Amino acid sequence: MAGALFRPIFVPERFAEAVSGRAWLGAMLQAEGALAVAQARAGLIPRLAAEIIVSCCDADRFVPEEIGRKGRAQGNPVPPLVHSLTRAVSRVSEDAAGHVHKGATSQDIMDTAAMLVCRNALGLVLDEIDGISAACARLADTHRDTMMPGRTLLQQALPTTFGKKAAGWLVSVLEVGTRLREVRESGLAVQLGGAVGTLASLGPAGTQVLGEFARELDLLEPVVPWHTDRVRISDIGGALSLVAGVLGKISQDIILMAQTEVGEVAEPAGEGRGGSSTLPHKRNPILSVTAAANARRVLDLSHTLQAAMVSEHERAAGAWHSEWETLSDALALAGGAAAAVREVTEGLEVYPEKMLENLNATGGLLLAENVATVAAEHLGRLEAHELVEEASHRALESGMPLREEVLSEPRLGEVLSEREIDEVLDPAHYLGSAGAFVDRALKLYREGEVK
Repeated sequence: MAGALFRPIFVPERFAEAVSGRAWLGAMLQAEGALAVAQARAGLIPRLAAEIIVSCCDADRFVPEEIGRKGRAQGNPVPPLVHSLTRAVSRVSEDAAGHVHKGATSQDIMDTAAMLVCRNALGLVLDEIDGISAACARLADTHRDTMMPGRTLLQQALPTTFGKKAAGWLVSVLEVGTRLREVRESGLAVQLGGAVGTLASLGPAGTQVLGEFARELDLLEPVVPWHTDRVRISDIGGALSLVAGVLGKISQDIILMAQTEVGEVAEPAGEGRGGSSTLPHKRNPILSVTAAANARRVLDLSHTLQAAMVSEHERAAGAWHSEWETLSDALALAGGAAAAVREVTEGLEVYPEKMLENLNATGGLLLAENVATVAAEHLGRLEAHELVEEASHRALESGMPLREEVLSEPRLGEVLSEREIDEVLDPAHYLGSAGAFVDRALKLYREGEVK
């Protein structure tokens, strides 16, 4: 596989490590140790045996690649891990070795490990989300009144402010951050059901062991085992897809605003960053580009996790197996996107002068709606609209400013003075509630921080 070549481009090392084979192995061993502790508390195995098992659940004792190769025969890595763990425990105590993995099935350990891996990786993603929120809040506050053209269908539409754009980013990031926290705090549960979800081998102590297992790992205790109820995994994928969508949108905005012909923002400069192998004059928005690429992949990975919800009876035939790498990749790539967008937003170079220049590029045509609105007070809506539309078409054809074409229209000149025309063509007078929306977004952010 080519991961060693491509992975570092898209995924920072801390995220790669959080979902690595060693991280999964460590989580599986943590689950095995917690299972032994839970059974000791329930009186099913000796406490000393549990202590010995826990002492042997050290990931450094095992090689992920070796466990993976041996796991091919059983279709998952748990059986060879249990075999290796049992051998390690037997070197200390033959009696304790007989209690390794007692009552559990492979999926119990894998699903619980998935929850532990997700808890750690989601925490890292949330750290980046918090950083992005803070950066967007600063941009919104600093540029509350920085005017720029608003664009619809990639065409200039009406004036807006960069603060309003950043406020939109901020609110969407806050929303997905809240969703991600909800998943991390209330969606991660242990898995323990045995062969068909009845814990029959544990007798009447089954639910007690389940509760102690959850307590030991500080994860939720599910009402029933969820071997083929994959809502939890799909929910994680869904939350990550929302994160990816928001980060992809921010990245796309920055890519478009950084175009040579637009030039309203630039990514933070760094040694060698954004350069072209053949065009030295270019300053490519490479952080946003990689974030956008990650976002696309997370969306596809989320779909795979959702498709895995359709399982057969008490144990899936293939759907469950499709989750492990998919979930790992989704977590890593979402983290990589978040890290890139955080770096961009924290160091974004904003050029208000260029924004104003672009705003004025149409010679006032962005304010045609405002001219028609004011003229309608004297002429009626239909006549005012027709006259301003005709003046706008003439301005487009002649290249003259809209002001000149409006002044040359007798009917408009009868009802609007030059001073009034200048006023309605001033973009600062047609920003609507942009500033108020920025304030509302910042209030939401600050209240969230207090909570």
